[in-house]
Amino acid sequence: MTALKNQHKEELKSKYLNRELSWLKFNDRVLLEAQNIENPLYERVKFLSIAGSNLDEFFMVRVAGLYSQIKQEVDSLSSDGLTPEEQMDEVVVETKNLLKKQNKIFTQLIMELKKYNISLVKPVSLNTKDKKKLLETFKEEIYPLLTPSAIDPAHPFPFIINQGRAIVMKLRKKNKKRILNTIIVIPKALSRFIEIESSKNHKKFVILDDVISFFANEIFPDHDLEKKMIFRVIRDSDVEIQEEAEDLVRSFELALKRRRTGDIVRLEVLENSDNELVRFITNKLDINPDYIYDVAGLLGIQDIDQICKVKNTKLRFKHFTPREVERLKEYNDNFFETIKKKDLVVHHPFETFDSVIEFLNQAANDKKVIAIKQTLYRTTLDSPIVKALITAAENGKTVTALIEIKARFDEEANIQLSRSLEKVGVQIVYGFAKYKTHAKSSLVLRREQGKIQTYFHLGTGNYHPVNAKIYTDLSLFSCDKKMASDVEKFFNYVTGYAKPKNLNKISISPVNMRQTLNENIDAEIKNSKNGKFAAIWAKMNSLVDPEIIDKFYEASNAGVKIHLFVRGVCCLRPGVKDRSENIVVKSIIGRFLEHSRIYCFSNGTKKMPNRNAKVYISSADLMPRNLNRRVELLVPIENETVHEQILDQIMLANYLDTSQSWELNVDGNYKKIKYSKNDSFSAHEYFMNNPSLSGRGKAKLKMQPKQLHLRLIKSGSN
Repeated sequence: MTALKNQHKEELKSKYLNRELSWLKFNDRVLLEAQNIENPLYERVKFLSIAGSNLDEFFMVRVAGLYSQIKQEVDSLSSDGLTPEEQMDEVVVETKNLLKKQNKIFTQLIMELKKYNISLVKPVSLNTKDKKKLLETFKEEIYPLLTPSAIDPAHPFPFIINQGRAIVMKLRKKNKKRILNTIIVIPKALSRFIEIESSKNHKKFVILDDVISFFANEIFPDHDLEKKMIFRVIRDSDVEIQEEAEDLVRSFELALKRRRTGDIVRLEVLENSDNELVRFITNKLDINPDYIYDVAGLLGIQDIDQICKVKNTKLRFKHFTPREVERLKEYNDNFFETIKKKDLVVHHPFETFDSVIEFLNQAANDKKVIAIKQTLYRTTLDSPIVKALITAAENGKTVTALIEIKARFDEEANIQLSRSLEKVGVQIVYGFAKYKTHAKSSLVLRREQGKIQTYFHLGTGNYHPVNAKIYTDLSLFSCDKKMASDVEKFFNYVTGYAKPKNLNKISISPVNMRQTLNENIDAEIKNSKNGKFAAIWAKMNSLVDPEIIDKFYEASNAGVKIHLFVRGVCCLRPGVKDRSENIVVKSIIGRFLEHSRIYCFSNGTKKMPNRNAKVYISSADLMPRNLNRRVELLVPIENETVHEQILDQIMLANYLDTSQSWELNVDGNYKKIKYSKNDSFSAHEYFMNNPSLSGRGKAKLKMQPKQLHLRLIKSGSN
């Protein structure tokens, strides 16, 4: 039995890559952008900050889940054949390697910042004048907020919030042997870095944690500091609710309170911390010593970008202003007239997200508009999208907003948002208790010549104006009658649980999206077996679903040429003989966060790209949760210009990218694609410098994407 089990585990391991380890590989690629000297210095610091923030979230959710499985003695295997304990063992090793690299890069960047008059120093190294100034700052701005707590039977050990830091001190009463153990929880309200020397061209900072330790004698004048240790905790932050909860909002409010007191899943201590104090804190927090991670640089490294305060345009990416959608100008910026003529796709952030806002603003103030329906997954309370919905309600229109309060780490904000919208008369719905509504859609009903005309927006990204500046996403505007009918059925599904039937064009998960994808892959397999050219180009954030991966393997074995652009987690193992040798997986990491989901199938054509290929955009990644447990949309692209923009511009540019691309090897590691300066091509640079076909309007006739096709021919690929 054991031999069969081991054989089964080895088969799974050879077939799939581990999800958690693949995520750590992704964060490693982000971290290496902090080391990439082709990036401006401040941007490198920002990548270091992002990598640190990513790792925190990974522990709060994914690692917390593994620890929970281990505690519950779950022995089921992951898709790649590992038990929770085996996964955790490998995660710990990879995380510690990642932290070593992170610490090394931190040291490098601090040295380089010095060249631009930004210094991070220790209080002890300051001259007398600066120490005096720092003491004044400590007494006036820091000391009043501190609450030292003795650690003894009379004083309960203080609670340390998620991502919170604290200093434990061992003090000795002056001229006596009596020992005092105390802890100071560092208030979140205090700035992480204290400026010592502040001028236009020179900034000198000390870390708040070091300042508090340095002035321990001001806090405890009758004691001498013998030892001290600074530490930081990461807690389980996943939220669980009962699917049958009668009041979803109340259930989430209770769950969010539990999140704040979740179990500790990582304890960060500075390298070379005193062993006695490490054991003392480990015992007090009642955590496994395996949860301790040494940090050589800065605890909570995501804060590091706060010190990039000397203005220097050379240290940032060259300023980029998103383009206006030119085709709108041909119709006096009237969205309804523009869309009525033909479909429009806007490519964010290269084309402004203001177009989405303007669409809703026009709907809110148009006397002919009678109703607006809107999904909101992640946005902000002061979002212009929200303001447009409020204006529409105040103007007497029927406004319905589906707010997904299960959007991780935005639950609290979304609950607050729902209450604000309810006050102005917006009808609020929360969708399904057991499914997240991840689809992005706006529906506008307008009375025209005695009939109701439906206009809609479907997106691959959230209605979040801040994220829209750095996330690459697509917005489709249309009034196609058959698709409009499908969008109406979608809204009835999420608001009234009316399961959609007889959909015309759009696929919805968990109803029929998986079926549509499988049918398209099967069609490519059939074409290849019949001697026709067959290819699949697909772009997504994550590829995890074993059934879809198996379908890709089947297609590869049938001779289908598959190119996958997967920014983050990828569990498919490419390049395996007789399984995946026709599959290439590429990840683009750069200035903008790749976020759009696009699925393309050659459909019996002789090459890719081709105008007869089937093209879809979607809100869904290829993960079990997206296809089985989330409400998502898969939207076919039929308009000729929009089709060409997505396939011949966006997907082809991703295919040809060399400067920001990493290729996944059979062993699960990624290799940066090598290129000469003459062969260098950046998809992001191309998008910033070349208007889109759909948004260009009449001028697009002069601007076909020939340069990309010529580059494709030159590369000899297809």
